[in-house]
Amino acid sequence: MNLPKPKKINAEKYIAGLSLFKQKVVKIKLSANESALGPSPRAIKEFVKVSKNLKRYPDSDGIFLRNVLANKFKLDSRRIILGAGSDQIFELICKSFLNKNDEVIVPEFSFIIYRIYSKIYGAKIKYAKEKNYKISINNILSKVTKRTKIIFLANPNNPTGTIINKKELLKLRKKLRRNILLVVDDAYFEYVKDKNYLSGMKLFSNSKNVIVTRTFSKIYGLAGLRVGWGYGPKNLIDVLNQVKPPFNINRAGLFAAVESIKDVNWLNKEIKHVKRWVKIFYNNFKNLGIETNFSHGNFLLINFNKIRGNSKKIFLKLAKSGILVRKMDVYKIKNSLRITIGNNLENKKFLKTLRKII
Repeated sequence: MNLPKPKKINAEKYIAGLSLFKQKVVKIKLSANESALGPSPRAIKEFVKVSKNLKRYPDSDGIFLRNVLANKFKLDSRRIILGAGSDQIFELICKSFLNKNDEVIVPEFSFIIYRIYSKIYGAKIKYAKEKNYKISINNILSKVTKRTKIIFLANPNNPTGTIINKKELLKLRKKLRRNILLVVDDAYFEYVKDKNYLSGMKLFSNSKNVIVTRTFSKIYGLAGLRVGWGYGPKNLIDVLNQVKPPFNINRAGLFAAVESIKDVNWLNKEIKHVKRWVKIFYNNFKNLGIETNFSHGNFLLINFNKIRGNSKKIFLKLAKSGILVRKMDVYKIKNSLRITIGNNLENKKFLKTLRKII
């Protein structure tokens, strides 16, 4: 009997940061770059309120949230698209613009979801080399061919925590062909305090060939509700809206996101907490002889070559102590782990345990 045959998709599967170790819930999870302090109390209150009326469909266009975002960041609400996390925006971009054998350029150590969606929609991936885990604009440009269609960049970059300065980003856009779409992922922009940095939104809000994405999953602590958004030229956003599923953002997510945006004090509290602990982690790693770079996100990438440590063994020892961090095997970054900044107690327990292991 002949059965329907699925098309062959040559793409990796996304592996999320673990929540379980040997089928047991782990108390300290520092593996997924989630918010250290969690959602704003205002967002939680709104979530509880909305949960009493879940029989209603959400606003499929998310007009109220889009207007709040437009007012907050001085944008045109017609050029905002909402997604179930910013990764849905990446999928809509790939679905709308990629054909078989088109080429997509990504940095060699970049968020894996870019290449997963690109491959699903038939594109070939070209990897631009990095120097000391920093994205090289010149290497990206050297990879461009007549088949290049999209370039994906996160700034700050995940999983390395490094940034591209504003001059380099502007140089990249200027030297690319006009028909190459540049996608700038602003997922961690709120954490950056560097005079040479500007977010993708500030640099390219008036560009005709750049789409910038942002998320409520990181600093706003709404990862479980899946809310992200993108901003770009209206003609490109209109194309994405044609393939956007209806009701893709749930009611609770829409309302909680609105309250999150309004709670500036909670946002600043999270930023202050993360910046403080990034310095503490960085200094502790250096004192232990662990190689790392100063991160501009809410996580740090660490390597154990200098102390002749083994990342797999260290990962297991941490996990057995009830602490989960992120293995870097899928990114092909050898003998390394990525550590998310947690709350005060989690961070202290992690450092104490790591010292014992080392």
